[in-house]
Amino acid sequence: AVHYSNRGYKSNADPSSTMKFSTLAALAVCVGPAAAEIYFKEDFNDEGWTKRWTESSKWKPAAEMGKWEHTAGEWYGDENDKGIKTSEDARFYGLSAPLSKVFKDKKDLVIQYSVKHEQDLDCGGAYLKLLPGGKKFDAAKFGGDTPYAVMFGPDICGSSNKKTHVIFNYAKKDDNLLIKKQVMCETDNLSHLYTLVLRPDNTFEVFVDNKSVRAGKLEDEFDFLPAKEIADPEAKKPDDWVDQAKIPDPEDVKPEGYDDIPAEIPDPDAKKPDDWDDEDDGEWEAPVIDNPDYNGPWKQKMIDNPDYKGKWKAPMIPNPEYEYDEEMYKVCGNDGCTHVGFELWQVKTGTLFDDIIVTDSLEEAQKYAEETFFKKKDAEKEMYDKIQEEKREQEMADMPDMDEEDMDMDDMDGFGDEF
Repeated sequence: AVHYSNRGYKSNADPSSTMKFSTLAALAVCVGPAAAEIYFKEDFNDEGWTKRWTESSKWKPAAEMGKWEHTAGEWYGDENDKGIKTSEDARFYGLSAPLSKVFKDKKDLVIQYSVKHEQDLDCGGAYLKLLPGGKKFDAAKFGGDTPYAVMFGPDICGSSNKKTHVIFNYAKKDDNLLIKKQVMCETDNLSHLYTLVLRPDNTFEVFVDNKSVRAGKLEDEFDFLPAKEIADPEAKKPDDWVDQAKIPDPEDVKPEGYDDIPAEIPDPDAKKPDDWDDEDDGEWEAPVIDNPDYNGPWKQKMIDNPDYKGKWKAPMIPNPEYEYDEEMYKVCGNDGCTHVGFELWQVKTGTLFDDIIVTDSLEEAQKYAEETFFKKKDAEKEMYDKIQEEKREQEMADMPDMDEEDMDMDDMDGFGDEF
């Protein structure tokens, strides 16, 4: 057994096995681990970002499209470390960029970026898309109808819809498959890091701020495959199957004279008016009232059926159409993925995006996060807290004084009359 510690490992193996292990380790060092491939990386820290990215100028009318602002935001860890921010309310935002190399579905796929909602977002998306298309990809027309391989990231609209999208395209169904169980998203005003890993063993994992929040098998969490079992279409309910849960109580007999009890009776307290004239007004009759002894139509009591077998269900059999797909993870198809992009609608603007990476190594993405997101995180929080405290102090200072000496006693006139 090998016991790992922070400083290395200790082995309980015998010397000969240790020697073999050391030889293999030496060979591994010589060969070295497979280098991580970086397919896209963007930190937006220079003005040249506008040349690397293309706005979706032909997606929507210009009046409906919002402008991207190049900024570090209202609070930040480093004022020189900028991102791109939505800047106009009730607008669409479209932006895309080519990968530095085509991603083919042979290794892990890792997508990571940071999101900061500086506004109190009521309705708007903040997700990123990984896209196929190659040379045929039309960046100017990129929008909501453009085919994509992966859609990942937070989306908020109202109090009940606050989730992180995880959607994969599945060519065999010609459909975009949503994750079955909702993945929550962060909703505060600070930067958060979103990471998605898709692996060739048909598993996936979602991280928020480098903490795993959802992981599983594609066939369990998405509708890639038909059900393994189905109800037997040839099965029929047996003729003697009893599926009536309740039956009338045979010992409950309707009381004699029950049906003779009227629903209404003359009011026994009513009296004929003194000025009632039978010749002119007709024979007087007391008004009727509900009969307190009347209990409605008689109903026999129901009891549990001793022969009840439960609701009949057809037995399950193997689904003849079920077939496991070893290549569910191949969301980019034969031609691979070539672009990333944002296509968003925001009612209330102010979302800032930064530090995007597409790679085949989670370790590489985490390393990039340490160099970017985590390097700025604490300082951003400190600045945010300071700004919020200053706002609270200013709000208190702007409140009118309510000292007793400043109160006009005329304002109190009549106050005591209510007591």
